[in-house]
Amino acid sequence: MIRDPETFNILLDTVSRLVREKLIPREEEVTEADEIPADIVADMRTMGLFGLTIPEEYGGLGFTSEEEVLTSMALCYASPVFRSRVGTNTGIGAQGIVIDGTAEQKQKYLPRLATGEITGAFALTEPESGSDAGSLKTTARRDGDYYVLNGTKRYITNAPEAGVFTVMARTDLQSKDAKGVSAFIVERNTPGLSVGPADRKMGQRGSHTADVIFDNVRVPVSSIIGGKEGQGFKTAMKVLDKARLNIAAVCVGAAERLLDEALRYAKERQQFGKPIAEFQLVQAMLADSKAEIYAARSMVLEAARKKDNGTSITMEASCAKLFASEMVGRVADRAVQIHGGAGYMQASAVERLYRDVRLFRLFEGTSQIQQLVIARHMLRGD
Repeated sequence: MIRDPETFNILLDTVSRLVREKLIPREEEVTEADEIPADIVADMRTMGLFGLTIPEEYGGLGFTSEEEVLTSMALCYASPVFRSRVGTNTGIGAQGIVIDGTAEQKQKYLPRLATGEITGAFALTEPESGSDAGSLKTTARRDGDYYVLNGTKRYITNAPEAGVFTVMARTDLQSKDAKGVSAFIVERNTPGLSVGPADRKMGQRGSHTADVIFDNVRVPVSSIIGGKEGQGFKTAMKVLDKARLNIAAVCVGAAERLLDEALRYAKERQQFGKPIAEFQLVQAMLADSKAEIYAARSMVLEAARKKDNGTSITMEASCAKLFASEMVGRVADRAVQIHGGAGYMQASAVERLYRDVRLFRLFEGTSQIQQLVIARHMLRGD
């Protein structure tokens, strides 16, 4: 669903210019410094990228799912770390409040998230709880008009930059499953909340993750998203449906960049007196990549349109995330192969992207979790 094609195309053109004129030329700088420069963050704020999916009444752009995934594809033609800086605001960091928040919660936080004044983060994963989110150990004990939170969250994207966290914690301390989990809004400056040092990762330099520790953190009862206990896991799953579809779009954008890098190199690189693009085995890798990107792009757009029509897309989001994340890994591998030794050097864009895209098969639910989600829906006859 594209509400105003003319206006939306102008925005996409603006994003594409930002990507080609400012983001791509500074990718290496970001990798070396492990930091996105402040002027680029400011440009993304000015363009409204921090509030893509936040409703217009709260200062966001109110994008539909189709508009969001198309923008992610365009933005992620550059290194995906740039999108990661705004992604928790447009996605998991804000969507719990957008989807299930009370009117007061929306009014208090969404305008500041939409402008990028504060960055949101989503704190679900723990040292011993990842894909099995229902086994989380962080607790929220009721104490009068407050809850007291204790526990540790791990690999939390944008934790070093975040001003507010959506935190999943167990309010029913006797429960052993997801039914006892509630979602809380916790501000960074709350006493007892601390953020660990940024993780050192295989790739995605410039996109930061870290532990978030809760040591007797007191938050008011009004901080429960939706104002009701025991709804946290349902909120998380709604957020993840949207997040998984958007990660699939990110994979499409990154794959298109990888293929263009491989095609350009294949046309320029001479062996045996002619460009390697003329060799059929190289052409096969290029063709396979093109076909898979086209398939992934079609899946993402079809699922986004279904969501915009009000249809549940839990299975479709998992299908798209599974296929697209595995697809971009194959495209990245072929791009390095086509570059040969040059593709193994750190000066190469494909070497950096090869490491960056490996993450997409892991977070927002591993490929194996997506397979389980898909199979479960099939067995239920959904």
